[in-house]
Amino acid sequence: MNIAAILHNQAEARPDAAAIIDVYRGKDRSTSFAGLERASARGAALLLASGLRTGDTVLVFQPMSAELYIALMALFRASMTAMFLDPSAGRAHLEQCCAIRPPAALIASPKAHLLRLISPALRRIPQHFSLGSYVPGSISWNRSYRLQPHLPITPCDGDTPALITFTSGSTGQPKAAVRSHGFLLEQHRVLERTIHLTADTVDLTTLPVFVLANLASGVTSLLPDADLRRPGSSEAEPVLRQIERFRPASVVASPAFLERIATACLKSNRTVAGFRYVFTGGAPVFPDHLERFTATFADAKVVAVYGSTEAEPIAHIAAQELTNKDKAAMSAGAGLLTGVPVDEICLRVITPQWGTPLGILDGTTFAGICLPAGKAGEIVVSGGHVLKGYLNGIGDGETKFRVDGVIWHRTGDSGYFDDRGRLWLLGRTSAVIKDHHGELYPFAVECAVRQLPGVLRAALIGRESKRILYVQAAKGADLDLDAVRAALGWADLDQVRLLAQIPLDRRHNAKVDYGRLAKIA
Repeated sequence: MNIAAILHNQAEARPDAAAIIDVYRGKDRSTSFAGLERASARGAALLLASGLRTGDTVLVFQPMSAELYIALMALFRASMTAMFLDPSAGRAHLEQCCAIRPPAALIASPKAHLLRLISPALRRIPQHFSLGSYVPGSISWNRSYRLQPHLPITPCDGDTPALITFTSGSTGQPKAAVRSHGFLLEQHRVLERTIHLTADTVDLTTLPVFVLANLASGVTSLLPDADLRRPGSSEAEPVLRQIERFRPASVVASPAFLERIATACLKSNRTVAGFRYVFTGGAPVFPDHLERFTATFADAKVVAVYGSTEAEPIAHIAAQELTNKDKAAMSAGAGLLTGVPVDEICLRVITPQWGTPLGILDGTTFAGICLPAGKAGEIVVSGGHVLKGYLNGIGDGETKFRVDGVIWHRTGDSGYFDDRGRLWLLGRTSAVIKDHHGELYPFAVECAVRQLPGVLRAALIGRESKRILYVQAAKGADLDLDAVRAALGWADLDQVRLLAQIPLDRRHNAKVDYGRLAKIA
């Protein structure tokens, strides 16, 4: 059941094929499946020789690169748990997360080791490993090159933790999402079918977990020559040159990253040829996104994927499936169409009661709160690739409940099914505006206003019983705010305000950060 077996199997089946292509010191670098296998086996030998043991948790700070996956596979091989944090979330977040799950070791790039100067939590970690040049007080990963590979893959069961990541904790204590070996294997099976992973093809990959799926399927992962910590400001030209050199058949990326590619192509009046599939998600994918990406990747099937940390993927829809009637409905406030749920997931819309724990329900009670098509409520999911709980149970009461022994996850999103079984999103359940006009859902307004000329981005909030819409104009556009408000008459907006820049999430640079918006607007 150990997830490291996926790499071993591919190393035997296609040893010389490229597993990862990245840019190292300004030059293209290709790491074969067999090379990745050998390097990770030597890495496991180094970890074990340094005193680490099966079950230890190891914090990893390393950008997407061959080194990251060598270290990750070394940890999996020895049945250790890799822990990931977002350094941009701040020192307090880092300290909180290390207190929730104290790591036995740190594996980091030389630059990331500088965080030890400001973080007591990192200094308390017993072992430190440096990926790259020597760092005082650390063990150089280069020592692994002189060791004999640790060939055995430590057996583990499906519930053995493999990865730990953390929520932002913006509304309280961070929650630790634990992905087990069984969970990752199940997620791979779903992704392999959903995003059409085909062995011996090249995939331009910007999201770390999708590289694992590629490794399992014999797909070459082309890592972009870009700063993926800030996809919304990455340089497109180096990536476009990579595309010309390696001719990937598919791409999996956030809409912010693809926007950079689309904008560069529009400026130079060109398109990107050769792609069969373009998958985008990690943030809301609006109709205007799909139109631009379809124009940019002229030969490709462009697909929006809806999912979350706890359940990826949930639903998907191809741009070609959107009808004029669907687009008109979204412009009129119907919400954001995300398509039919994937076969492997159970999805229901229940009576909205976010903030009230549901606990344990029997089938009859659950059926009583499930809503029919056309009725909006909370979106809940269950399935093999749906996270069953958080570390130490922190957050379970808020987001988990049981029905006849089956664990369900509350996504925190509002939505509804149409009469064709397609899911429409309406935004976060906690952000629904309830006032004397009735209920107003964020995505209903935001999706509609984005269809208006000159609007780049929008965010709806309720404040002091007023419905306030913030809009960000496209570059060079002169927005008539009165006209915007008139076009959205059905929303009964109290104010429409222009904002130079609507704040976005730090990870994908694509989701509105409503917490920061409330502070600056």
